[in-house]
Amino acid sequence: MTTSGKVPGGDALTTSQARVLLDADGVIIEWSGEAEALLGHRREEMVGRPLSPLLVRPEPDEEGGVPQAPPVSGGCRVRLRDRSGLPVDVEWWMCPHISPKDPVTWAVFLAATRGADPGDFDRAVLDALLTESPMGLHVLDTELRLVRFNTASPGMRDVRAEDVIGRPAREVAPTVVTDTVEHLLRHVLSTGEPVIDFVQPGYPPADPQGEHLFSLSAFRLRNRAGEPLGVASLAIDVTERYRYRARLELLNDASMRIGTSLDLARTAEELAETVVGRVADAVSVDVLDSVYRGEAPEPGPVPAEVTFRRTAFRVIEASGLQPAYAIGEKASYGFPTPLTQCLADLRPRLIPKVNDDDTWLAHDPLRADRMRAARVHSMMVVPLAARGVVLGVASFYRSVTHEPFDEDDLTIVGELAAHTALGLDNARRYTREHTAALVLQNSLLPGRLPDQNAVEAAFSYLPGHAGGPWHDVPWYDVIPLSGARIALVVGDVAGHGMRAVATMGRLRAATHSLAALDLTPDEVLAHLDDLMVRLAEEGRLAAANDPLDVQPTTATCAYAVYDPVSRHLVVARAGHPTPLLAHPDGHVASADAPAGPPLGGDGLPFETWDTRLPEGTLIALYTEGLVRRSPDEAGGVARLRCVLAQQHACMREACDAVIYSQLSGRAAEDIVLLLARTCVLNDDQVASWTFPSDPAIVATARTLADRQLTSWGLSELAFTTEVIVSELVTNAIRYAPGTIQVRLIRDRALICEVTDGSSAAPYLRHPRTTDEGGRGLLLVAQLTDRWGTRHTRRGKTIWTEQPLPTHPDGTVPVAPDR
Repeated sequence: MTTSGKVPGGDALTTSQARVLLDADGVIIEWSGEAEALLGHRREEMVGRPLSPLLVRPEPDEEGGVPQAPPVSGGCRVRLRDRSGLPVDVEWWMCPHISPKDPVTWAVFLAATRGADPGDFDRAVLDALLTESPMGLHVLDTELRLVRFNTASPGMRDVRAEDVIGRPAREVAPTVVTDTVEHLLRHVLSTGEPVIDFVQPGYPPADPQGEHLFSLSAFRLRNRAGEPLGVASLAIDVTERYRYRARLELLNDASMRIGTSLDLARTAEELAETVVGRVADAVSVDVLDSVYRGEAPEPGPVPAEVTFRRTAFRVIEASGLQPAYAIGEKASYGFPTPLTQCLADLRPRLIPKVNDDDTWLAHDPLRADRMRAARVHSMMVVPLAARGVVLGVASFYRSVTHEPFDEDDLTIVGELAAHTALGLDNARRYTREHTAALVLQNSLLPGRLPDQNAVEAAFSYLPGHAGGPWHDVPWYDVIPLSGARIALVVGDVAGHGMRAVATMGRLRAATHSLAALDLTPDEVLAHLDDLMVRLAEEGRLAAANDPLDVQPTTATCAYAVYDPVSRHLVVARAGHPTPLLAHPDGHVASADAPAGPPLGGDGLPFETWDTRLPEGTLIALYTEGLVRRSPDEAGGVARLRCVLAQQHACMREACDAVIYSQLSGRAAEDIVLLLARTCVLNDDQVASWTFPSDPAIVATARTLADRQLTSWGLSELAFTTEVIVSELVTNAIRYAPGTIQVRLIRDRALICEVTDGSSAAPYLRHPRTTDEGGRGLLLVAQLTDRWGTRHTRRGKTIWTEQPLPTHPDGTVPVAPDR
């Protein structure tokens, strides 16, 4: 069966409503289960009975009239009796029910009352949407002209209806209804597909000076025939929501970007990079000059005359604001200005509107000229203070952005400034420690290379950039050894700070002591390895009490000894890069000494590598940072080889050429390069004799030594040299078997060496007056500047050095022509 027409309010009817069919006389012919649930009367009791007995007759009104019976069509409220006889308020709809076979009947729809007339609900909803809702409701016709709008929405508040009704929406809000929005509305009108949550910025009619963000949704309106009538658009102002989200994103971004390095300038730049384009059009950051040097200012306000250094400046391209001071330039602020007032009470300053006639601009004319030229209309000044100490000040400007700064902006930059200040203070503390460590390190490194004739040497020491990712403390040395030999040393301590510098100093001092004992390179590294192990153990004990105070545990070192007489080079390595050898013919080879473990490593023995070099060979020792700057270390070594193969007038020129080719910018780590070009002592500078172990040869040795000194023009040293030769040869004959070798070397000093087959080293004694012997070495020590013993493969060598005589003009005698 079907009903004709549409039940009024039918859109609100649901399956919970009851249906009752009546014949033409009002007798019930159908009683639904919903009717039974609503009133309690059973189907078998009600079918065949009239419905009218269930109606509760209303009381007469004040004028004595009686309300009419329920209408034949339409809706109303009525009161019916339930099965227990109690009245029940229901909503009543009645309409004809036509069937092709049955006579005309009536359909009655009953529903529990909802406390209001459905028409009242519809009117209330429409009135609320058009007059009270905080959402913007705009009803547009098919030509997108405004038909209705919500007068209470923030974007249309105080806009008179007669001024905008009938006008195209594009004219009413041109910055909101853009080409894109208009295209979307026409698409909704033509297809019926709704648009949900399209975010559009613009300036609404109620606030033409302030930019807002709107979430737009639109759907098509149709009549009962399904024809389009227009478009309804809902606009929700989400400006604050997006601003809050943007603030959270900005703070999160700042926490990730600001303070990533222990570098003052970089920390200031990170603040500027984070803020410009998101909060301000331009930012300048000035840091106290004393802070820049790592010093800690006094707590509290800063005097107006204090010196600042411009540390960062950043501006969007459209602003055109030029900095008043260049990066790194020192300056003081004019007084009184917002900057000096900000530092006087440590309170930020918000200047929503900068006027050209503001009196404080006259006290800072340079800054004022730049601000006027860029049309800066709003600014903020925020102190950078951490742990009660003022470190600097940050200034924020707006010239392109129309909105002035407000309190929310000041709160945001205040939090950013506090975070930046902590980063600056950490960088300042690191700078102070780094500077102190650098001063100590420089004091522990050789200021100049010693005078010697074995090699022509030069070095380059480049301190790394503070706060870089690599932390190594290198050292280098050129140590004169006995027999005119020279030791070349380059090492690297893995670590940073005072502890690493102190470790470097201890290793360098130990290297000098071990070199003075004339130990072989592998023996020197073995002793340094033992020292590093002991230092690491001390560091572990210290770390148990202070985890932040840890001793470096490893180091690398390359130790090479060159003999200008034999032209031999002996090299040993402890985890250090391989030295390179550039021969005079341009061929560059590696000193292929086994790498060995780093000092303080696994304790494996070190090995030496020995080769004979032609005169003029260039020896290059360096730290790993010199070649680490390349994309791959092999490429850095290859480029280094190419530079070393070239001819250079001097070692200083060669050092510069290597640095220029290897580095394109300041390195993050300390770099050391040590270059040495080998020299040779000619045969006429060395005299050597071999004698049998016979007391008779003592006189012969003295005679030969005297003749050699005469040929060198050193007759002034003949007497002392004869005494030295006599004493050393006599001791060798007395205590050592086999042959005895005597060698004189004319270098920067006169070197006398006596080599025998005994490994027992003599020692200096202080004999009593009654002792018959023991005065030989004491006499030798008094007649020479230096003396010592070094062990050889066949025994030992006792050596002495005497200063060469000088003429009154300071020159050294030369050998006469023969």
